[in-house]
Amino acid sequence: MSEGAIPESVRAAWSALEGGFEVETGTTGLLHHTLRLSTTAGERFVLQRVSDVFAPEIQDNIAAVTTHLAARDFPTFRLVPTREGATSLEAGVGERWRLLTRLDGVSFHRVQSAEQVRSAAELVGRFHAALDDFDAPLAPMGLPFRETALYRRGLATALEERADHRRHEDVSALAPRIDAAFEALGPAPATRERVIHADLKISNVLFAGEAAPERDVATALIDFDTLMRAPLWSEWGDAWRSWCNRRGEDERVATFDLAYFAASVDGIAMGLAGEIDADERDALVDATERIALELATRYATDALEERYFAWDSERFDDAAAHNLVRAEGQLSLFEAARATRDERRRILTERLPV
Repeated sequence: MSEGAIPESVRAAWSALEGGFEVETGTTGLLHHTLRLSTTAGERFVLQRVSDVFAPEIQDNIAAVTTHLAARDFPTFRLVPTREGATSLEAGVGERWRLLTRLDGVSFHRVQSAEQVRSAAELVGRFHAALDDFDAPLAPMGLPFRETALYRRGLATALEERADHRRHEDVSALAPRIDAAFEALGPAPATRERVIHADLKISNVLFAGEAAPERDVATALIDFDTLMRAPLWSEWGDAWRSWCNRRGEDERVATFDLAYFAASVDGIAMGLAGEIDADERDALVDATERIALELATRYATDALEERYFAWDSERFDDAAAHNLVRAEGQLSLFEAARATRDERRRILTERLPV
């Protein structure tokens, strides 16, 4: 996107933009289109055209949570209200825009060091602690998310309805392994729900600089679209799935880095400062496995449906091929994490007091 792609109604909606601005760089993610703006008054913002897969009410969630965080001195961006006091602007069909204050910091697509993981985990622990007394309602985000039973039914349906798909045999071979892994895990533990970020890939953490030691100092969290109430294991299972797999999501064979895991547990302990229940800690043992299997299920389903996940056309022939590798990789991560289960339980017990 360029400055010229911003509708005039959007420019006029925010008084902060009335004096003019420069567009620095923009990024196009999987869902939103993003522009970074610098105004003539020296203010810096992020302007986003928000994907319509999300309900409009997520802006209210973000506004409420960031207000709560700011009141507790937790570093956070803020939504900038329009001239009319709204949290976003409807500029046409499928054209929802929002303006955010822009935080200093840099992001990384891959973890750089154990110390970086520790710092990021401490920041997330402080995030959870700051929201422990947040009791305002959170609106549904508008799409199914972290609904394991629904995803499992979706895979079964896709196998039945897309029997003629060119990758059906591959997915049919993978599905029983996923089901067997779920059966080995058993039902998810019932622990208290907290407000969670729900998308803690490392690129959603900002750090103080590009190189060490600033590289290893986490300063803020971004991308609050998936704010929800869920058990703590759901949050950390996803973080560990992302942070501790040194091979990444686009490889068939995964690894699980115990040093990164241990560093993160140290960070959680520092950030939460003891605000964790014994059953919450116990549930963290299988957290990575549960989220890895959930994602394996979703990727396997989309290997047949080819309609949800973006895919890399430079490395793969089609979406089905990419999603099949992702599904195999997440199942491999389940197995890699499972092999370290006893050691992870020991680390959690020794380093995360209740």
